Amino acid sequence: MSELTQLASTGATGKFEPKIVAFFCNWCTYLAADLAGTSRMKYAPNTRVVRVMCSGRVDPQFVLEAFAKGADGVLIGGCHPGDCHYQEGNYKALRRFYMLKKMVKEMGIEDARLRLEWISAAEGERVRTVVNDMVEKVRALGPIDIKAPQEAVAEEESAA
Repeated sequence: MSELTQLASTGATGKFEPKIVAFFCNWCTYLAADLAGTSRMKYAPNTRVVRVMCSGRVDPQFVLEAFAKGADGVLIGGCHPGDCHYQEGNYKALRRFYMLKKMVKEMGIEDARLRLEWISAAEGERVRTVVNDMVEKVRALGPIDIKAPQEAVAEEESAA
């Protein structure tokens, strides 16, 4: 069973617990998350972090696949503009983010389920704030409800 499906969709209280996939830049946001952990800052455990070398390396397909596999939200974290270790990777991430916002909205997914944040390595407190805020906002939206077009379902059934 994958880690994403192991995250409980409802907590012990029976209320909806969102599943968030976070793509964090190795040089800034991932280190900030590490700082938050080593500083024993408490934040929502609903997030599964995927370390990428640069936020600019987050392929749009990764985000779409996360939603397709059951994520209720996707968080992308990168270096502040101008501080990217790969010069312009975060600008590339920003362009992709705007494209993805439009794409997920057209797919029937609320654009609030996708978020991009610039967090430096020294901002462990900001990681905690952003993660907790995103979990609360996605929890308020409720479970993701994507309906597959009937043609796609019929094609999959006939192929099986």
